[in-house]
Amino acid sequence: MAKAIHSMIRVLEEARSVAFYDTAFGLKVETRLDFESFTLVYLRNPEADFEVELTVNKGRTEPYDLGDGYGHLAFVVDDLEAEHARLSEAGLEPRKLVSFAPDGGEPIARFFFIADPDGYQIEVLQKAGRYR
Repeated sequence: MAKAIHSMIRVLEEARSVAFYDTAFGLKVETRLDFESFTLVYLRNPEADFEVELTVNKGRTEPYDLGDGYGHLAFVVDDLEAEHARLSEAGLEPRKLVSFAPDGGEPIARFFFIADPDGYQIEVLQKAGRYR
């Protein structure tokens, strides 16, 4: 059986990205591997083994073109409104809260999106149902 262990994103400024993921999601540097032309920074929190891997290509000065293929990372939280308020107070500018009810039926998810410093989209979901 396969187990998902990380998702990698390329970031322009290591410190800025590490600070964002710590403030927003409590992810701390688990491992930092420094190589001649790039650095890998693995972030995680005590809630899960899954990591966000930041790749910092040394000498890169231009923001990455995220293209139209990237979707988003997703995190679940126990109290969506409280997290939205906390992130707003931290100046991280989360977007509006949304209830997702396909075809006008019962809502199957409540969430908001927030962008990291490099423009990567992150969905923050209320822990419920299949989102656990």
